[in-house]
Amino acid sequence: MTDPTAAALPDTPALLLDEARMQRNITRLARHADALGVALRPHLKTAKSIDVARRLTGGTPGPITVSTLAEAEVFFAAGHSDILYAVGIAPQKLPRVQALRDKGCDLVVILDNAAQARAVAEAAVPAMIEIDSDGHRGGLRPDDPALVEVGRILQAAQCLRGVMTHAGESYTVRGREAHADFAEQERKAAVTAAETLRAADLPCPVVSIGSTPTAHAARDLSGVTELRAGVYMFFDLVMAGIDVCSQDDIAMSVLTTVIGHQPAKGWTMIDAGWMALSRDRGTAAQEVDQGYGVVCDEDGRVLTDYIVASANQEHGIIALREGASQPPLDLPVGTRLRILPNHACATAAQHDRYHLLPQDGGAFDVWPRFNGW
Repeated sequence: MTDPTAAALPDTPALLLDEARMQRNITRLARHADALGVALRPHLKTAKSIDVARRLTGGTPGPITVSTLAEAEVFFAAGHSDILYAVGIAPQKLPRVQALRDKGCDLVVILDNAAQARAVAEAAVPAMIEIDSDGHRGGLRPDDPALVEVGRILQAAQCLRGVMTHAGESYTVRGREAHADFAEQERKAAVTAAETLRAADLPCPVVSIGSTPTAHAARDLSGVTELRAGVYMFFDLVMAGIDVCSQDDIAMSVLTTVIGHQPAKGWTMIDAGWMALSRDRGTAAQEVDQGYGVVCDEDGRVLTDYIVASANQEHGIIALREGASQPPLDLPVGTRLRILPNHACATAAQHDRYHLLPQDGGAFDVWPRFNGW
């Protein structure tokens, strides 16, 4: 799906993608999953791109995870037929699920209560029960009596596929050891829930776990059948801030142009505001606050201690991070820079295409991406 009319130099702001870094990130997790003996079900909520999906699944459509039915529809049309819709199902969406299943898509939904289970059973749609492994958001605790109740409602209609969980709280700790502890907590919760269902004579063929931090740190996934992760193909400053990756692993950035200065304030103005970078401030609670993104030169080299300190709709303001002592940037108007994103999912969602960094002086090829629900 490469655009043969790709411009030699995109206008700014533009979403850039370093394919070589992305492939390195993809290979890293694929090898880890293989070493742990589990299947990898990549989450495409960040990428929302058929071209990225091809790289994630090795060129042949394979099992994927999605966060919207729009993703399920687009990726099914591109050949992916084994899809987990990993957001709790709203009963009103079941006709769209059924329509995809009628076309041959093995689309599975998730749920965590009896009301959802009854609607899903009536629609004859397969489902997995979401397990709460860390108090992060939805799901049933492994010892909740409602787990078996929900399982029985689903199994009465032959709709029970298994259990799944997501260790979202792993984003709040830093370092491989801490993430490994969360991975074990995640594994134990899912496996315990599966054993509870089986002890009640209910099937549980699939035990699915995953978050980007725990997927990379897991040491033992006994009892787990599949591993999920999403942002890992791109990474971002949030992941770098908790030591899942380094800034050198971040494959996505926003190309921007210097449009002015406020010398008395130490500001450099750029044409990438929150409409290009997003409003996400995911690093604000971390040890190092990266503002709205880390500033790099046009070739991607980090300009130490310069961040997008604030953002308006179409204006970004570059300044020194608090406590830094070097002089403000002194760059001519028209200079191009790159901004590393706080949260790749949020930044990518502001754009409708990826501009691939050219190899050997070639053009910026374009990969389309989509949004919506």
